[in-house]
Amino acid sequence: MSIEIERNETEDVKVNLTLVSQQIDQLVQQYKRKEGCVRLLAVSKTKPLSALEAAYSAGQRAFGENYVQEAVDKCHALAHLADIEWHFIGPIQSNKSRLIADTMHWVHSIDREKIARRLSDQRSVDMPPLNVCIQVNISGEDSKSGVTLSELGAMVDLIRTLPNLCLRGLMAIPAPQENSAAQCAVYEPLVKAFLELSKSDIMIDTLSIGMSGDLPAAIQSGSTMVRVGTAIFGSRDYSAKM
Repeated sequence: MSIEIERNETEDVKVNLTLVSQQIDQLVQQYKRKEGCVRLLAVSKTKPLSALEAAYSAGQRAFGENYVQEAVDKCHALAHLADIEWHFIGPIQSNKSRLIADTMHWVHSIDREKIARRLSDQRSVDMPPLNVCIQVNISGEDSKSGVTLSELGAMVDLIRTLPNLCLRGLMAIPAPQENSAAQCAVYEPLVKAFLELSKSDIMIDTLSIGMSGDLPAAIQSGSTMVRVGTAIFGSRDYSAKM
């Protein structure tokens, strides 16, 4: 019975991944975006290795993790998957920064100078520079991490001086809105800042916005990377298995 359940879960992941990818492609076409311009980041926190392997076998390569030790454990366990790409998307404690610098390919949640400097200092010179996004708090929520738009320029300037970081773009987790139009309005200042930076000599290419609940608004607004978890892996909590 347990083997059959695991097999069904694996097939569910593959089917769900296909449906999410199709939804993204349809939204890209609907909003007249360039084909293939939006990458899917599969948010795999608390999910077992078997679920990640199922998604990988279906073609998914980029996985997002929120918890440092879990992310490191998965990175080591799946090291045989040579082209898997690990993205850290959660808050960063300074005492965990070395683990992130040693294992991750991307970090989406740079929100203060101390963390940026530690990640650069702790990244091995034998590894490629760590791809990073600056997290921006665009809803002004006290409970959310991120720099304000007025602080963004200073953070951009800082990261550009750090030799082992490569600034790729901006990330945000805005407060949910009652409709797509309202969500787009919240995104507008961030999108404007992103476009201004991308037209400068900085040449950033990643706008990491959009999750399961606001995919249409995010893709309409110009997202280049969306973060989807439950729609791919389901809502079951597997944390006891990890």
